[in-house]
Amino acid sequence: MHLSRSAVIAICLCTAIGTPAFAQQQPPDQQPHVVSGTIEVTTTRVPEDVETVPASVTVVSGDELRARGVTDLNSALALVSGVSVAPGGDGGPAASIPELWGLREYDAFLLVVDGVPWGGAFNPALPALDLTDVERIEIVRGTAPVMYGATSFSGVIQVIHRAAGAPGGDLRLGVGSYGSRSLAYASPLQAQPNLKHSLVISGERQGFRDDRTGFDRTHVLYRSSRTTRTGTFRLDVDGYLVRQDPASPSPRTGTVLSPLVPIDANHNPRGSKIDDDRLTLIAGFETKVGGGTWSTTLSASHTNRSTGRGFLTGVSTTDPNANGYRQDLSLDDVYFDTHVVFSPSAEVQVILGADHLYGKVEQHSEDFDYFASLDGSQVPNLNDLPAQGRLRMQDKRNFSGLYMQTEWRPVPRWRVQLGARINHTQESLYASEVELDSGIGGSSGDSRTFTKGSGVAGISWLAWGARTSAVWIYTDYRRTFKPAALDFGPDAEGEILKPETSHSYEIGLKGRHGDGAFDWELSAFQMDLANLVVAQLTEGGQPGLTNAGKERFKGVELELDVRLATDLRWRATTAWHDAQFTDYERLFDGVPTRLDGNQLELSARTLASTGIVYSPPRGFHGVVLADRVGRRFLDMRNRSEAPAYTTWSAVVGYRFASWDLRLEGYNLNDTRPPVSESEVGDAQYYRLPARSFRVSFLKRF
Repeated sequence: MHLSRSAVIAICLCTAIGTPAFAQQQPPDQQPHVVSGTIEVTTTRVPEDVETVPASVTVVSGDELRARGVTDLNSALALVSGVSVAPGGDGGPAASIPELWGLREYDAFLLVVDGVPWGGAFNPALPALDLTDVERIEIVRGTAPVMYGATSFSGVIQVIHRAAGAPGGDLRLGVGSYGSRSLAYASPLQAQPNLKHSLVISGERQGFRDDRTGFDRTHVLYRSSRTTRTGTFRLDVDGYLVRQDPASPSPRTGTVLSPLVPIDANHNPRGSKIDDDRLTLIAGFETKVGGGTWSTTLSASHTNRSTGRGFLTGVSTTDPNANGYRQDLSLDDVYFDTHVVFSPSAEVQVILGADHLYGKVEQHSEDFDYFASLDGSQVPNLNDLPAQGRLRMQDKRNFSGLYMQTEWRPVPRWRVQLGARINHTQESLYASEVELDSGIGGSSGDSRTFTKGSGVAGISWLAWGARTSAVWIYTDYRRTFKPAALDFGPDAEGEILKPETSHSYEIGLKGRHGDGAFDWELSAFQMDLANLVVAQLTEGGQPGLTNAGKERFKGVELELDVRLATDLRWRATTAWHDAQFTDYERLFDGVPTRLDGNQLELSARTLASTGIVYSPPRGFHGVVLADRVGRRFLDMRNRSEAPAYTTWSAVVGYRFASWDLRLEGYNLNDTRPPVSESEVGDAQYYRLPARSFRVSFLKRF
């Protein structure tokens, strides 16, 4: 068993701090008067003030999301510093690709929904994410190496729905551009003795300007909570049906996106799809044990996915000029966590826990070549294309962890956080393929088992505090690893790549003034990565994945939240990021090329956003939001630079006592820059969706 030096030190310190022999609690007259801020749970699993946490954390409330008319992750995180969310991508138009700390990878961050990793041991299940009846979204930039172990890397985004049986509900109806329409209903159900439960039902059809592109999503969520003498039981049933008609990325020729391919062209065969059926059951139990609290969560999820799509292989009118695949995929994941929280003294809080994450995926694919006109007007039907080869792939993952984290307040102004985790991972992969014309085929497999340590050390100091204002200074060090991403594409190989490793440093200041009238945070970070998984073409010209040497991410981020008047808030963010390769050599056209010092693709140097939210209880209300993304490179060799762009969005409406009517507009200036790169189509990029409008009606009860 191998443990890093930092993990060993952290375990020893946690064990020492976990004893009650510490400084006596400060007398009441020596404790500083500090304001109580926003509550978050992601960093420690227990509710605590976000301002005192020695990490960069932002909380977006459900009330703000509803005031802004938010229904997707891109809009929800638009006013979070240093975060940029690209809608769409290879996952389909219902998916998105968040960027945190300058790292834009589909699987680099951890998506958590109500305390459960959403996507299990594999990729975040972003297409199956509905923001109806959300209480808040918590964003932790940087890894969460103790609480979530080997699945968090560049950050954690946790979506927390309102508690079962929470009072109040609403009905939302909407119609919009390109045939879009939606209906959502959320309400508590009739309470019974010691039983609270609620129901969320939503359905939407989202259309786009792109040819033959859109998605339908249906979501049903039942939440229940029963209190007994022994504790509180929780049961959630969460079901999704997602039907996507995928878009096509725009190909790059040389240093520019090809002018021969119209911006809205779709080169997928007719009948292409990304269809998901997903069912998740979540059970939990919480009880008092001695002077602490014991919590246990168990979840199981099953997903069936049917995919059929294609990509241009070149900007050419020669037949064939495109390659596609059909795929049936089955995915199971199970998550278990049990932990106890106790305080051996007034100054110390200890969290001890164990968790296990199991994932199994099996896919059957077949590929085909075909011809598509460059404007997308002539494409064949998906089911008419004969298969050329077949692939079968199966992967099993088991991630186990033991963790301990201690929060120590030696004096009221100081908070010390120390945590350590022992991770044990097992993975086995098998793949086989056969060419149907020749009958030639083969199979390969791989397995990995290893044990690694990860940990965190952080300190925050209340530099200045009063009854309604305070300023905190914090710093932290985090170290973790993540098993390599799995290729779900049409040419998966039976090789398990090296795990990605990361260690980061962060320092920052947080301020809260006027009892929440003015909140701000300024932070700086550096994160060093090794073995980052990136896309590349295999020897056969098919898409694949590989490890990419070493990278360094550093930056500065600023976030402001100002209450200008009782019902008027202004939020603004800005960030500078520098994401570059530090030790990586790659072949281009058979020539070894050093990429040291080059910027990572699509990682912008600068990000900024600003928004005004006017939300009185009655009368006119509105939102104006601007989001700017700086210049970035489309390729690893940094030969193709994309210019900076700004998008504008706005909401205007009228609010009565129990219902609202509003008009919402997105990407009002109709800019269509490239925002994410395909890992299947070589040198191809998905663009920002075109301008759209929506009229919505909201009834509160």
